[in-house]
Formats: sequence, structure tokens, C-alpha cells
Amino acid sequence: MVSVEDYLKGQVILIDKPLEWTSFQVVNKLRWAIRKTFNLKKIKVGHAGTLDPLATGLLIICTGKKTKEISIYQGQEKEYTGTIRLGATTPSYDLETEIDAEFETDHITTEAIHEATKRFLGVIEQYPPIFSAVKKDGKRLYEFARANESVEIKPRQIEISSFEITEINGLDINFRVRCSKGTYIRSLAHDFGNALKSGAHLTALRRTAIGDFKIEDAQTLDGFLSSLEQ
Repeated sequence: MVSVEDYLKGQVILIDKPLEWTSFQVVNKLRWAIRKTFNLKKIKVGHAGTLDPLATGLLIICTGKKTKEISIYQGQEKEYTGTIRLGATTPSYDLETEIDAEFETDHITTEAIHEATKRFLGVIEQYPPIFSAVKKDGKRLYEFARANESVEIKPRQIEISSFEITEINGLDINFRVRCSKGTYIRSLAHDFGNALKSGAHLTALRRTAIGDFKIEDAQTLDGFLSSLEQ
């Protein structure tokens, strides 16, 4: 049984983030639940790495003094699985926005799909999506995007240690990737489409590992809240 002193001293909680929740909403829900359960006025709670609302999977939540270790967890290698759909692009590079262009796919072979992954291995430069929280001149990029304002986006240096195609189902390409902090899988999906001389966007994403932390060891949000009540 985890006591109030344990939460204040610091706990690392692994949560399987549900679809359509923001990472911030998960943190707020846990903070509120812990405060309510133990009648606390305040407690520090934070997460070690944002997941988009349309992504699910591993979210590391730190409480109390463990929040000082958040930057350590943020810097660790991450693993994702997901699905890239070939033949069309969206402004957000995922399903947040509608398709804005469609492309031919008849020229794409299974061999070409596997061969294209090799272009992204190692240290590469990647442009963040315009629909992202990256800051430019004091504003988030998504603020420029929603206002239909053009803005110069600078590339970032990232590292992809593995990029594996796990299944090809028509135009849907399932994958597993291990990458460094700061990698946008949406941008990887978009660039993957370009590498195949077509378009592509991300239709599903799940974070399965952060360093040595695995999704198999995570609790559902409802499961954690239920354990607190008990």
C-alpha cells in the first residue's frame, strides 16, 4: 500500500495513456485524485515526455521529490509502434486534420517500403510538424498553423536507432521505431511518404517503452484511480 509519505517523498507511476487524453490532463487527474485521497493542499506531479492526444501508451508520472528526476527520464530512448498510411497527406501529419492531398501508390513495392526505412537510421535532421508545440518567436507552431500564418521551421538533430516494418496491409504500414528525445513520429511518417515518392500520414501511435520502462508494466488510468480509492 502506497502511503501519503511515499507520494510526497516521490513515486514513479507508469500509466497507459488513453486515446484522446492530453498528457497534461492525465497529470491533472492524478494530482487531483492524490490530493483528494490524502486530503493534501498540494503535491508536485509531472510527466516525463508528452504524448499527443491521438497517441496511447507509456506515460511516466513522477510525484513529490521524484519530479526532480523528470529530465533524466525525458532524455532516455523511446520505442513506438504505429501505422503509417500511404497515398495521402494531412497538414498535421496525422488524423487531427483532414487530408489535403492524395498521391499515386502503384509504384510502391514491398521491397521499396523496407528499403526506405534505411534512409532514416542514425543521426538525421528532422523538421517538426507545423501542428506542434515547438516554440518560435514566443508562440507555439500550432498557433501559427491555426491562424494560417507562414513561419520558418528549423530542423532538429535526432537519432533513430531502429525502424522496422512489422506488417504491410495494403496502404497501411505497421512499424516499430526506437528513437531519441525530440523525435516526431508524425514527421517520420510524412518524410517516409516523401522517400517513397508519395504522401503519407500517421493513423495510429503507441509508445511502448522509455529507457528500461515498458508498457507491460503500466497501469490504466482507471486502474490507478481505483487502487487509490481502495
